[in-house]
Amino acid sequence: MEKNSRQLKIKNTLSRKKEVFEPINPPFVGMYVCGPTVYSDVHLGNCRTFISFDVIFRYLKHLGYKVRYVRNITDAGHLESDADSGEDKIAKKAKLEQLEPMEIVQRYTVDFHKVMDQFNVLPPSIEPTATGHIIEQIEMIKKIIENGYAYVVNGSVYFDVEKYAQENDYGELNGRKLEDLIANTRELGGQDEKRGPLDFALWIKAKPEHIMRWPSPWSVGFPGWHLECSAMSTKYLGEKFDIHGGGMDLIPTHHTNEIAQSRACNHTEPVNYWIHTNMLTVNGQKMSKSLGNSFLPHELFTGNHPLLDKGYSPMTVRFFMLQAHYSSTLDFSNDALNSAEKGYHRLMSAIVTLNKLQPSSETSNFNVQELKDKVYEALNDDFNTPIAIAQLFEGIRFINSVADKKATVSEKDLDTLKTLYHSIVFDVFGLKEEILEDNSELINGLMKIIIDIRLKARKNKDWETSDAIRDQLKELGIILKDSIDETTWTIQ
Repeated sequence: MEKNSRQLKIKNTLSRKKEVFEPINPPFVGMYVCGPTVYSDVHLGNCRTFISFDVIFRYLKHLGYKVRYVRNITDAGHLESDADSGEDKIAKKAKLEQLEPMEIVQRYTVDFHKVMDQFNVLPPSIEPTATGHIIEQIEMIKKIIENGYAYVVNGSVYFDVEKYAQENDYGELNGRKLEDLIANTRELGGQDEKRGPLDFALWIKAKPEHIMRWPSPWSVGFPGWHLECSAMSTKYLGEKFDIHGGGMDLIPTHHTNEIAQSRACNHTEPVNYWIHTNMLTVNGQKMSKSLGNSFLPHELFTGNHPLLDKGYSPMTVRFFMLQAHYSSTLDFSNDALNSAEKGYHRLMSAIVTLNKLQPSSETSNFNVQELKDKVYEALNDDFNTPIAIAQLFEGIRFINSVADKKATVSEKDLDTLKTLYHSIVFDVFGLKEEILEDNSELINGLMKIIIDIRLKARKNKDWETSDAIRDQLKELGIILKDSIDETTWTIQ
């Protein structure tokens, strides 16, 4: 394993403190992340969660762990509601468009994968679907009933929260007491069937108009929203596994109920480390459709949105997201995205420069090993990507100094630098050299034309044109460097 790997610490939502990461069965790591519900376009909040866990997945593999990463697809069409009521959104779309529900599921699943590919998110080890695991969910319900934590009413099955809370801390994940949770519960539809206001459905008897339905010992119906993740994580990762994550909005209900179901079924703590990503804001306001400030990925890429000045590449957006810790609020603004774009270009440009450097016979006048240690210390501190990025940018100053012949680097240190930047930037951060891979020939050609025009202006002593070209390129983040022999350019 990589140096310092055993010092990895994770902020556990359950304990509310950083804990040294100790896998149950090293070097194997089981990780489960709640995936998308495929009845609508994937929104940026989802993207941030999946990008964050992609980095965690990549870093654990980089450290030498063998990771089984499970990310589910919610395609059962059941009701995403604390009240176990409301519309079946997949079925609603299917009726409106006169399609089979699975056609709706397939369309949005394909679109989701396309967006993940654009962000260079690695596919999970396993991507199970709720509809593919109905049997497992039914079997889990049977065990929960047998253990005395669920009851049947009119063909539906409900989890008995107050019975469970007699022996367990139901609100431990969100830090709330049972009495407070009950006091804040509104009277909701279907409440007359439940024994307690916090009880939630494990199985729901289907109404005649409900399209997606399956036979069970209790009725023809469909599973509750929370059950699928417990059933699938148990099937693929065991009754107890290492990491479970998702957005922080899942803490109060979905993940709280997952813990309750799994304990009631298997009599064990299901997860060692709970990890949750924070929300997105736009110019300081919560991102939401009702405020008109939410972006779909393609709107962000094209700039086709009233709040955007222009479009931003997928790698720029990914880099922007890595500039904030996954557990911190991330605020979108044109200024912040423009800054991220310049930073991303500067990082990619530095790697091109690094690849061209030649070692010196002299010793380095920069502590490369210390830089490497600081990068790993940051990532080992709860995957702190912004601090790791800041350290890499400290190294860029040295790289540029060596390129300008103002500093020297030994052969050993140069090899260390190349390995560090390539492994962290590409393998762990998941960034791609899109501006270099896709457009390098075009960009180099255009820059040659611009520099030649400027050289002619200088020969003709047209300093106004020469300076204007230099200054306008600088505004775009492109810095020209004049020497006796040539003019070179770098991205700031």
